[in-house]
Amino acid sequence: MLARGGRVALVSDAGTPGVSDPGHRLVELVVEAGHEVRAVPGPSAALAALVVSGLPTDRFVFEGFLPRRGVERAERLGQLVAEPRTTVLFESPHRLAETLDELREVCGADRSVAVCRELTKLHEETWRGTLGDAATALGELRGEIVVVLGPAVATTAPDDDTIRRALDEALAAGRTRRDAVREVAARFDVARNDVYELATRRSDDASSGAAGRDG
Repeated sequence: MLARGGRVALVSDAGTPGVSDPGHRLVELVVEAGHEVRAVPGPSAALAALVVSGLPTDRFVFEGFLPRRGVERAERLGQLVAEPRTTVLFESPHRLAETLDELREVCGADRSVAVCRELTKLHEETWRGTLGDAATALGELRGEIVVVLGPAVATTAPDDDTIRRALDEALAAGRTRRDAVREVAARFDVARNDVYELATRRSDDASSGAAGRDG
């Protein structure tokens, strides 16, 4: 139709097409085919949530949906610990409680958060508070959910003991050493090589202790 000079409109009943939406694939193909793509401004849940959250809007990052499980999810959550910008996340109602609980574990109970539901629709509502309060204050929600996470408060770099404890916890949880290093480095926003060195040194110390006892 475009090749014949026609016009095609991509319309969504769930916010802006192309934002965490398969519509971006169509846009990509149309652009590759050499056709023009124009946007008609419409409701965007990400920006609407940011505006009503009451959190800083001068700098923000859009994370979309987090990976559902595994190392990739843990790594992405860990990166949010030291994120200096407000973060906008999409989440499904049945995974919201789990995500808020994990955010509380990695980011701390005092981190500010806003949970927005059904934005720009009849039953729109926004809850604002801390990650520590969110788990108990919010019951089971329905509809489309946007989580707006406040920026991290600047802190001093973690010392070696803190990193070692985090490594021990990750290993005790069943992570391989490689995955534990990656997760801890992302969590504390430190160089992966430095964490790997501590992990290797810890393994060498444990091996030396075992050899000494055997001797």
